[in-house]
Amino acid sequence: MSLESVRQFFAEHAPEIDIIEMAESTATVDMAARAHGVAPGQIAKTLSLKVKGEVVLIVTCGDARLDNRKLKAALGAKARMLSVDEVINWTGHPVGGVCPFGLENPLTVYCDVSLRSFDEVLPAAGAIHSAVRITPQQMADLTAAKWVDVCEAR
Repeated sequence: MSLESVRQFFAEHAPEIDIIEMAESTATVDMAARAHGVAPGQIAKTLSLKVKGEVVLIVTCGDARLDNRKLKAALGAKARMLSVDEVINWTGHPVGGVCPFGLENPLTVYCDVSLRSFDEVLPAAGAIHSAVRITPQQMADLTAAKWVDVCEAR
């Protein structure tokens, strides 16, 4: 179902983007980087957080780590990671396939400036064996994401 919601999203908003489906799992950054032949930083990981009662998504480089001070400054409060069940309920995507496209519920999306280090990134596409190749700016545009600086320097 999740992969189908992402397929529908791209059919409506960016039909030129193809979903890449792999035979092996790409559920972790390292697995995805190996499968796609790219550096781990080029994998765009989507983190599901709750801040002041609101669920938000933050898309970062695969090798980036959240900086709690920067995150609190950018979002105005401390954040907590969602549980596996909460991730599925809010996004409609399984852990390892979470992306900012084809969401079960409308959520605020943030893209970390670390993504701008790459001309192209590979976020998941709603399943643990799928991804898309997209520019960071197009991903931000398609998801109405706000750019933030919430990760530790690499």
